[in-house]
Amino acid sequence: MSFTRTLRAVGGAVVAGALLFGTAPVASADQIRDAQWPLKAFKADEIWKISTGKGVTVAVIDDGVQSQHADLKGNVLPGKSFEDGGSAEPKDGDTHGTSMAANIAGHGHGPGGESGVKGLAPDAKILPLRDDGLRADGLASSIRYAVDKGASIINISMTGSASDGETEAISYALKHDVLIFAGAGNKGKGGPDAIQYPAHYPGVVAVGGVQNAGGGEIWPGSNYGPQVMLTAPAVDIVSAGDSGTSKYQKDTGTSDATSFASGAAALLRAKFPNLSAGQILNRLAKAAGLPPSAKGTQLPDAHYGYGFIQPLAALTRDIPAGPKNGPLKMPTNQATSAGAGNQAASAGSNGGDSASQPVTKPGWSPLFIAMLVGAGLFVVVVIVVIVMLARRKSRRNGPPPGGPGGFGGPGGPGGFAPYPQGPPQQSGAPGSYPQAPPTQPPGR
Repeated sequence: MSFTRTLRAVGGAVVAGALLFGTAPVASADQIRDAQWPLKAFKADEIWKISTGKGVTVAVIDDGVQSQHADLKGNVLPGKSFEDGGSAEPKDGDTHGTSMAANIAGHGHGPGGESGVKGLAPDAKILPLRDDGLRADGLASSIRYAVDKGASIINISMTGSASDGETEAISYALKHDVLIFAGAGNKGKGGPDAIQYPAHYPGVVAVGGVQNAGGGEIWPGSNYGPQVMLTAPAVDIVSAGDSGTSKYQKDTGTSDATSFASGAAALLRAKFPNLSAGQILNRLAKAAGLPPSAKGTQLPDAHYGYGFIQPLAALTRDIPAGPKNGPLKMPTNQATSAGAGNQAASAGSNGGDSASQPVTKPGWSPLFIAMLVGAGLFVVVVIVVIVMLARRKSRRNGPPPGGPGGFGGPGGPGGFAPYPQGPPQQSGAPGSYPQAPPTQPPGR
């Protein structure tokens, strides 16, 4: 994936400007928590009675994570830098990855963890992978590494262009039942090509952003297009910064929306460990909400996808598991043009079940057809000979005994009857993921 430094993050201080609460004398740790409006919108206190993401590892592919930040310490696993081979600690004052990790798995600090930033899945573990995507294979190596290290969710809050190897790496993740979330982008553009990579790839969950206004109205800066599957809070997100004087910052962008979606998935993976990646996404999609202005919209919608995430509803609603892939748009087995070059995912490596793959039916060879025709002619000749012999005998001995009818008599067994059809099964087609009544739209 080819990135530039200005396009690396789809959120963060580069978009909204940093509000450094850690250096503001009027700010306190309590004010930090109070400013985390998404937690209130999600009813996080009720969520954490059901699931905290314990036992789930979320890989954060970004500019590194401050493992010693007070609100993250103990939740950050040893990671790796794919930029220089060193640790995954941030360089040059980078704070974006730390912010994303805190949105997902921050646990706060102080008595009872009541101070500082808390993430949506505070008991999840973060696998930090520092990667700028500037190698020939883009983020492919990071994705594969995350899978091999046991992450069941991968968060990529960055955008760029396609690179050789990334499609295969995404297929590798799906084959190992790993969900990948990526940001839709922050240019406010729409259309089939508006969603940037890696969110543009089939098999990746593209996440757009909503704001703390209008009951979850779309954020105008959120890119939109047919790839968008979910939306989440993206505006005025207070989160962790570095571990020095600038401990907290306020961000706006689909980066943050992506991290909240990853956190929600971590909650579900902890609560429903037997569900596949697609079935976890199915729960998020079916429990998603829409603002009043978007009610009645055909889903998935280019702006909202299936709606904004409602983790509490996803955890508590009675939602059938559904098919293995759920609403995931799986990679196909045909080569696709993807910016930097043609890439293909084989049917055997895309993590989909057989129902999602095209089936090639074997045809009959000409020799086999000729044999069938010959056999049929032979049977006809034998029948004709038998009938002729029977007529000659009939003329000599009179009619045979017995009444009319063949084997079983008229209407006997052996006839064709239509197979009874049951009610149609729910499919993963667009529009088959109905909306739940919002538990509490963001910002309300």
